[in-house]
Amino acid sequence: MDVGQGRLGILVGGGPAPGINSAISAAAIAAINAGLEVVGIYDGFSHLMQGRADRVTPLRLADVSRIHVQGGAILRTSRANPTRKAADLQRTVATLKELGITRLVTIGGDDTAFSALEVARAAGGTIRSVHIPKTIDNDLPLPDGAPTFGYETARDLGTRLALNLLEDARTTNRWYIVSAMGRNAGHLALGIGRATGATLTIIAEEFASENIDIDVVCDIVEGAMLKQRVNGQEYGLAVLAEGIAEKIPAETLAQLPGVEIAHDQHGHLRLEEIPLEKVVKREILRRFAERGEKLAIVDRTIGYELRSAAPVPFDIDYTRTLGYGAVKFLLSDANAGMVCLRDGRIDLLPFDEMRDPATGRTRVRLVDISSEGYQVARHYMTRLEKADLQQPDVLDKLAAAAATSSQDFARRFAHVV
Repeated sequence: MDVGQGRLGILVGGGPAPGINSAISAAAIAAINAGLEVVGIYDGFSHLMQGRADRVTPLRLADVSRIHVQGGAILRTSRANPTRKAADLQRTVATLKELGITRLVTIGGDDTAFSALEVARAAGGTIRSVHIPKTIDNDLPLPDGAPTFGYETARDLGTRLALNLLEDARTTNRWYIVSAMGRNAGHLALGIGRATGATLTIIAEEFASENIDIDVVCDIVEGAMLKQRVNGQEYGLAVLAEGIAEKIPAETLAQLPGVEIAHDQHGHLRLEEIPLEKVVKREILRRFAERGEKLAIVDRTIGYELRSAAPVPFDIDYTRTLGYGAVKFLLSDANAGMVCLRDGRIDLLPFDEMRDPATGRTRVRLVDISSEGYQVARHYMTRLEKADLQQPDVLDKLAAAAATSSQDFARRFAHVV
C-alpha cells in the first residue's frame, strides 16, 4: 500500500539485545516499501530530550538490507528517560514534530515501552507509536508465554559459556559461582542453568519475602556443595540470578565489600555494581576455612558478552515478523501498543494492558515457580531437600562432610529445604 509522503522514526532504548538490527531492518524495509521515508534516531531518547534534531540518519534499503545478521545496534542505544521531567517529555515531542515524524517505532524493554506510551500521549495523537519488545531478561508480559526477542540468543551463548565453565570445573576439581543477568526475573539464569545442567540455579522468585538475607543464599550454595561432596564430586557450577540483589536490603548491600550503590535514569539499582557472585564466594570460602578447608572457587559474571551477540536464526526470524508487524499497525487505524505474536499471528497489545494498575509501570513477567518448567529444572539440580534431612543415613553423611553433628546440620539447614 502506497501511503505517500510521511516519516517514520526508529529508535532503540535500554540495554542491547541480539536481534535489534534485524528489527530495525524489518521495520525500515516494510516502511520504505509502503512509501514512507524512514529516519533512524541515534542513542534512544537522549538527543530528542535535549531538543537536538541533528542526531538522526536516513535509513535506505541499501543501509538496512543486510544488517539483520549483525549483533549490536546500528542506531546505538541509551537508557535516557524522557518521562522523568515534563520539560524533557515536551522537548522530545517537539523534536519529533520538528523532524516531521508522525509514526514512531521504539525497540526496547519495559522502560522504553513506558516512555513510548507517554510520548504518544503527550503528542495528543499527532505521533503514533508501536513498540517492539526487546530484552534478554524475557520479562515482558507477552501473550502465550512468547519470549522477548534476544532471549533465545542470550540463552544459547550463555549456555555455551556455562558449559565451558562446568567442564573446567570438572577438569580442575573446583567450583564456579556465576551471576547471570536478569533484573526482576530469573528467566535467563534459569534457562542457562537448565540447559547447561548446572549443579544448581538460584533465582529471586524462589523467595517469598521481599527482603532476602544474603546468608540464606549462601546457605543454599553451601548445602549444595556439601551434598555434591556426599555424591562423590568436589566440583560444580552454581548460577545466580543477579536480580537476587534487588531483594537484599539497601543497608545490607551498602555494608558489603566491593559494592557500590548507584541507580540508572529509570531509578533502577545498577546491578553491575553489585558483584553478587563475589559476595557469595567470599562467604563460602570463609565458612569452609572455619572448618580448616581450602576450597577452590572461581566467580564469573555472564551478561555483557551476551547482549550484542549475533542473533540465532530464531531471533532473526522473530524480529523480522515483529518489525513487519510494527509498521503494519502504524499504517492501520489500530491503537498504539506493543507488537507481539498471539496464537501464531501478529497482534498489538495495547499499552494500557501492559501496565500494572497499582504502580502505573509496565508489568513484569516473573518465573512461575509452580510451573512444570521450573519444577523440571529444580528436579535436576543438586540441592538440599527435605528428604535429605529426614533420612538418617543421608543426614549423617552430610553432617560428616560439614564436620558437624547430624543434629546441628539439620538445625542449621532446615530453613533452606
